[in-house]
Amino acid sequence: MKQSLQFSAAIVGVIVGAGFASGQEIVQFFTFFGLKGTFGSILATVLFAIIFMRIVQLGSMLQTTSHQKVLYHICGKYIGIVVDFIITFFLFGVLVVMFAGSGSLFEQQFGLPNYVGNIFMAIITILTVCLNIQKIISIMGAFTPILFVMILLIGGYSVATMDYNFAELKELSNVKSAAASNWVLGSLLYVSYVTAAGFAMLTVMGGTSKEMKSSRNGGIMGGIALGLLILLFHFAMISKFGSIQNVDMPSLLLADHLSPWVAIIMTVLILGMIYNTAVGMLYSFTVRFFKADNRNFKKYIIGIGIIAFLASFAGFTNLVGTLYPITGYLGFVLIAAILWSFVKTKNLKQTQEAHTEDEKESVSL
Repeated sequence: MKQSLQFSAAIVGVIVGAGFASGQEIVQFFTFFGLKGTFGSILATVLFAIIFMRIVQLGSMLQTTSHQKVLYHICGKYIGIVVDFIITFFLFGVLVVMFAGSGSLFEQQFGLPNYVGNIFMAIITILTVCLNIQKIISIMGAFTPILFVMILLIGGYSVATMDYNFAELKELSNVKSAAASNWVLGSLLYVSYVTAAGFAMLTVMGGTSKEMKSSRNGGIMGGIALGLLILLFHFAMISKFGSIQNVDMPSLLLADHLSPWVAIIMTVLILGMIYNTAVGMLYSFTVRFFKADNRNFKKYIIGIGIIAFLASFAGFTNLVGTLYPITGYLGFVLIAAILWSFVKTKNLKQTQEAHTEDEKESVSL
């Protein structure tokens, strides 16, 4: 149970980065659809529980140190090459978004030039990835319980002081600014992009454990936890819909409404979640090309980190609104392969069980 909880906390930690903790992802994929976005968040929760369970389970089963082994197992050689390219590209893209998100946070909260935040996040991310994988997993799970408490606090306050009545909430939406044309597609795109972003690190996490049951349970719990956070965040955002539409860090704005001290705590927490995801992305991207025991591994980490830092000046909101939906569409291939591998495994087990029963009957005759 302890390992399952550690896995679930680390899963949320690696997924919840700048886009989520800032509220930007929730606004673009759920809240811009108004109350219909609530159904989207429920759909996402169910899919996350199933998909995360399977990814971590496959990592444990194959004892992998990189996502490549699992990917070729579920997609085959030829499709695997294409999906591998997409995931590897996206790992780097998300790393860039995390650095950019840190810059936006420093600018909005402290009035500092955004490059200060970019540099800060790049340095601590690079230094952390020079540690071993077990230490990285432990670090990733540290911020998750605090995140739940903060979102409950901010969400509760936002709902209690909401700017609209229920009838008005039903009319709220801004589909033109959303990442998709409707709430179903928005939810599916979000699940797809998160799967593509988290796949590599989740497989590596699964590979650190030989306990299939613990891995499976950790994946389910992590998916449900992420879904609950989406739902809570969505209610907070829609309660203050008019205020949060045109800001980079909506969650920080809501925290500031509650108290300047809460805003400071939320700032630190968002930085922590950005840091978690940046670490996961940089590690996963690097081990895709270079083994962790390579004597030059740390040099490769530094080089990749510097390139990502330079790319991060494209701008946080622009990166979230452009990179994530595109990768979301491409990630549908990966989700299909994951779900198919789950069905295939179940069918194989049923066939094996039926074959065993037939053999027993033959012997008894």
